[in-house]
Amino acid sequence: MCEYFVKADPIQYEQRSRTVRIKNVLTSIRLENMVWDILAEMAEEEGCTTNALIAKFHEEIMAHRGEVPNFASFLRVTSMRYLHRSMMNLEKQLNPPNPVALPVSARSGETIAPPKMLAAVGR
Repeated sequence: MCEYFVKADPIQYEQRSRTVRIKNVLTSIRLENMVWDILAEMAEEEGCTTNALIAKFHEEIMAHRGEVPNFASFLRVTSMRYLHRSMMNLEKQLNPPNPVALPVSARSGETIAPPKMLAAVGR
């Protein structure tokens, strides 16, 4: 399993600083190149620039929490959550839920087989 991860291109985890304007203040944010790429993808989906998306995230988390102890970490986690949500949505598209909900036995937790459909005979 580790082989897949250790063979990642080092450029992906190399950090790069970018200057972003948040509330009319220029600030420097240092993130891995891969995180910047994911944020750019997210911004494209939202129809804005990466800097505008980051400023919006800062505005919204400040409104929600009142503080941001580590904004760079927040952006990393946001990127991972975006990828996770994208993966879950793709999985739902590829594997739609079974239209027949199967009841679960209250005692054993085992799934109960659906009743067999009986053909109308002689009607």
